[in-house]
Amino acid sequence: MRRDHWRRVNAALDPERDFVEIYRNVVMHEFPWDMNQSLSFALFRTYAVPGIGGLLDRTGEFTARTQKRYDDTALLLEVPTRAGFAAPEARSAIRRINQMHRAYDIPDHEFRYVLSTFVVVPKRWLDAYGKRALTDAELDASVRYYRELGRHMNITDLPETYEGFAELMDGYEAEHFAFDEGARRVADATLALLLTFRPYVPKRAMEAVSRALMDDALLDALGYAHPPRVVVIGSRVAVRLRGVIAGLLPARAKPTRVEDLPWIRSYPDGFRVEELGTFPGGCPVPHAPTGGGDP
Repeated sequence: MRRDHWRRVNAALDPERDFVEIYRNVVMHEFPWDMNQSLSFALFRTYAVPGIGGLLDRTGEFTARTQKRYDDTALLLEVPTRAGFAAPEARSAIRRINQMHRAYDIPDHEFRYVLSTFVVVPKRWLDAYGKRALTDAELDASVRYYRELGRHMNITDLPETYEGFAELMDGYEAEHFAFDEGARRVADATLALLLTFRPYVPKRAMEAVSRALMDDALLDALGYAHPPRVVVIGSRVAVRLRGVIAGLLPARAKPTRVEDLPWIRSYPDGFRVEELGTFPGGCPVPHAPTGGGDP
């Protein structure tokens, strides 16, 4: 397939009408590695807000069951992208997300901030490290996709443009980023998990590269030491070079699904969307014997 295949496909679609399809092509075909990395960093940023990171620490899920919580989050968020918001399994996934959130007293402004990171961080990552930047139509589709996800999650007062989301995220972080011991524990547990994703790379080197890809405000809020400048430059050049090489390769015909990633390890025998995530009051879904169970 031609290198620019998915760019041409997306250019022929209407972001107002086809935003899910455009976003699916971006995530699962054109930039699967970049989107996985950037969305992981987006979630990681949210830990630096004490209200968010502290709550995650108190639940114990991200420190005691880090792999499962990472897997569940990625799997649930992918379903609307893959199937579309109208699909029964997408409704089940969003229902699960909403059920988990309703178990805690989470203010609306935190929901808006988390959603803004999903819009802004991937765009900035691709600008810095991707084989190309998002087109205007792809960026518009991303904004529309997350506004639609926000509507299904009953999140109000969302920005209507990328610039609005960027202003929301940057302003919120300037006001709310701060050190919290519980949030640091969640960040440490998540970073320790991320270091297992590339077992052939020494963990010490992976940890240094991970911190080198974080900005100063995030490092300070989490209490992480700033890497030496040479490590920062070398790490960012290496990731950028990876993007340049990716731009020389043929387009991907087969979609990359979260469950196919080697670091998603919690469900080797399959899973049901209705059973993903946490159940503070106990799981209401009857458990059948496990077998190969795609949702």
